[in-house]
Amino acid sequence: MASVPEIRFAPARRGRIAYQCFGEGDATIVAIPPSAQNIEVAWEDERIAAMLRRFAGFSRYLHFDKLGTGSSDRSVPVAGLDERVDDLRDVMDHAGIDRAHLFGQSEGGPMTLLFAASYPDRVASVTLVGSYARLAPDPLSDELRAQITERQREFSQRWGTPESDMVDVFVPSLAADEEFRRWHQRYERLSATSDSLFNLLQLSVDVDVREVLPLIDVPVLVMHRRDDRVIPLEIGRAIADGVPGAQFIALDGDDHFSYAGDVEAWMSELERFVTGTVTTTPDRRLDTPPQITVRTLGRFAVVVDGEEVPTNAWGSRQARRLLKRLVVADGWPVTRDELCDLLWPGEDDAAKLSSRLSVQLSAVRRVLNGGVIADRQTVALDRSAIRSDIASLLALGDDAEMVDAYLGEFLPGDRGEPWADVTREQIRRRVIDAGHRLLRRAEGPDAEALVRRLLEIDPYDAASHQALIAILGDEGDQAGAARAEAAYRAAMAELGIEV
Repeated sequence: MASVPEIRFAPARRGRIAYQCFGEGDATIVAIPPSAQNIEVAWEDERIAAMLRRFAGFSRYLHFDKLGTGSSDRSVPVAGLDERVDDLRDVMDHAGIDRAHLFGQSEGGPMTLLFAASYPDRVASVTLVGSYARLAPDPLSDELRAQITERQREFSQRWGTPESDMVDVFVPSLAADEEFRRWHQRYERLSATSDSLFNLLQLSVDVDVREVLPLIDVPVLVMHRRDDRVIPLEIGRAIADGVPGAQFIALDGDDHFSYAGDVEAWMSELERFVTGTVTTTPDRRLDTPPQITVRTLGRFAVVVDGEEVPTNAWGSRQARRLLKRLVVADGWPVTRDELCDLLWPGEDDAAKLSSRLSVQLSAVRRVLNGGVIADRQTVALDRSAIRSDIASLLALGDDAEMVDAYLGEFLPGDRGEPWADVTREQIRRRVIDAGHRLLRRAEGPDAEALVRRLLEIDPYDAASHQALIAILGDEGDQAGAARAEAAYRAAMAELGIEV
């Protein structure tokens, strides 16, 4: 390629994401960025440019800058991990890529793994180089956390200055090259501000996607240099140990950045892996998203294109509970703190809970093919993509249709949960009120059938009991009226009401 590929911008919810797409190969590779980079400036260094040209020789290659860094909008705050997952989906959508081989380096690995678990139909394979699923020690003591924070602060303050030690630690094979060192300091400044970098490093401390590793069912290749000074070899090996069927290759060298050292050693393995695992694209296209409905009346279920999602597809009960809470909110945002309290009551390690919530959101996204809108503070159901039976019922303007649409109690398996109980009673009251309006116009057998239906919905509705007694009496069924009155008294007695 004689020139730098043009920069394109994918519109995302929080800003514009810069990306480049180039190459003519049959395989499509989407590269997930490390902590901070600049895809436009990177071409100035011949080593990086050579690596990118090598990719273009056998693939259609896309790389991008995460929001808050590089050539993407930098005025927005650095996003949490699960927000970045949806940013990747926005980039692929804008580039017209249905399915791709994902290539994750360093800090981009957890995002790659989470995306593969969230959107498996869009992933042909995963290759990771020098990455991790969990980087910090576990458990992480307060003392060690404070030490890590201080080191990250000092590192961020040196970022982009003559005192930066990025080259010495991340690409030691180039440490003696003073021209490269000066260029890299400029590159750092154009990749992220020191504050943004510090925020990214802080977020990485609590990243933990180990829970999703067993759920990844696409081919996975993990490569790691034996003497990597940034991420030890055993951390990379742990990824391969956690993903069923994953391959692991230990590479010689101590450079963390993949464009330095023996590039051909890992590039040839990646090319062999990717070109040998190209699979057909699913029938579903971007312009025909699946029809997804969440059922909550009578029982909880998710139906995708007419097929109910089996329980074992969720991975955990927590993911199901999370979706139920979002359905109750009906598109309104729910704070992450509330969701963490709901899923893990009594636990107070906010940073660790945030990572665990990201994993559960990944399971929800996998089932819903997205379906949620998240930022660093809140999560909401995407009403434009997901239908729920309660939203459809409450939108009905016809009383008879509303009564017919009520297929059972709202989330019957979650009785006693305050977040569900209020909605359960609101829906029941709306349906009963609709039934009462119908009852005022009904006569004869239709009236009796309707009132019995209302008592099925709410056995403690006094007005329906009284209406049934009156209807049976008017029909001359005195015995039936007496039984109805006895049932009325018994129901009220259970409520502590004497009639």
